[in-house]
Amino acid sequence: MRRAAIVMPLRTPVGAFGGALRPLPAEKLGALIAKAVVERAGIDPGRIDDVVFAQSYANSEAPCIGRWIALEADFPISVSGMQLDRRCGGGLQALLTAAMMVQTGAADVVMAGGVESMSNIEYYTTDMRWGSRAGSTRLYDRLDRGRERSQPEWRFGKISGMIETAENLARDYSITREEADAYAARSQQRAASSWENGVFDAEVVPVSVPQRKGNPQVLSRDEGVRPGTTAETLAGLRTIVPGGTVTAGNAAQQNDAASACLVVAGDKLSELGLEPMAWLHGWAVAGCEPATMGIGPVPAVQKLFARTGLSFDDMSVVEVNEAFAAQVLAVLKGWGWNDPDRLNPHGSGISLGHPVGATGMRIATTLIHELNRRAGRFGLETMCIGGGQGIAAIFERAGA
Repeated sequence: MRRAAIVMPLRTPVGAFGGALRPLPAEKLGALIAKAVVERAGIDPGRIDDVVFAQSYANSEAPCIGRWIALEADFPISVSGMQLDRRCGGGLQALLTAAMMVQTGAADVVMAGGVESMSNIEYYTTDMRWGSRAGSTRLYDRLDRGRERSQPEWRFGKISGMIETAENLARDYSITREEADAYAARSQQRAASSWENGVFDAEVVPVSVPQRKGNPQVLSRDEGVRPGTTAETLAGLRTIVPGGTVTAGNAAQQNDAASACLVVAGDKLSELGLEPMAWLHGWAVAGCEPATMGIGPVPAVQKLFARTGLSFDDMSVVEVNEAFAAQVLAVLKGWGWNDPDRLNPHGSGISLGHPVGATGMRIATTLIHELNRRAGRFGLETMCIGGGQGIAAIFERAGA
């Protein structure tokens, strides 16, 4: 089986909900990063066999967004595309699906990525297809509705959303509000420090956003990073559930962003003049109870380590998506492992943001760049997934 090389992983800055990237719909953000990957890699886009993009809040404004992005980026008509969804893990799954295509010989070069414009997610109705003779029509917020309906209610009962699942973990693993705030403050402090020290410069592609009046506005940094955040300032926020642990300050943000890379067959790199940054070493997914969906990384990583024979001792960097601070702390307890130097060294969902369909590829991008900075060999990425899943992947630095 051929090896899957990761080439030119890049991302846009992560925009705040309703922030600077709001004027750009998902297909525009995706096309922007797709073009940047091609230009910086120096590859003829006609050599791309397929474009695989994740989007968790898809709609009919840009159906089959992978194909739409290929066309919007002005790639040759021959370049096909597809869309997939594994919720929070979708961006990583896009990379893994692309890798399987390459490993099995179905393709030589695949663009993999994820995109989400949460600022543009619409309200919708299920009442009007056949008309309404009388009464009111309901409009659902697709953002909230997707969290409420992540599992069948007849089997698991009503779960109000992801906040409830985080509070369940806080209870089950005895996570306190103070511990959650301390972790969230660390995430913000690390993200702010990394931006100030130029850590993200190589992976972030600035975005020029057209304005109704005047010149375009250029976003070059993640909008959700809050320098100066401390556990003390976070302690002043009200919990979302009375008596709970989750606040707006220790939970992931809602965001807009895109991220992508090329996944290339190892035996084609020389011919195409491409330099890999990493190889995909292995991956796994696992299910867990929807009511404690945040614990998903525990069984996923256990399965992955069993398959590969590796352990935390082999990992130079470990990235866990920060859906909630309480969720990350519960995962660490579930693993029985916690090394602050290797864990989320530059922040994650709490500070950098969580543009759902793009997050998995955003994390892979940051991890692979950090693995190269540290000259480490292996890096682990893992995420919890709404509805009760976990996903994990190990990357190996090229040349290690």
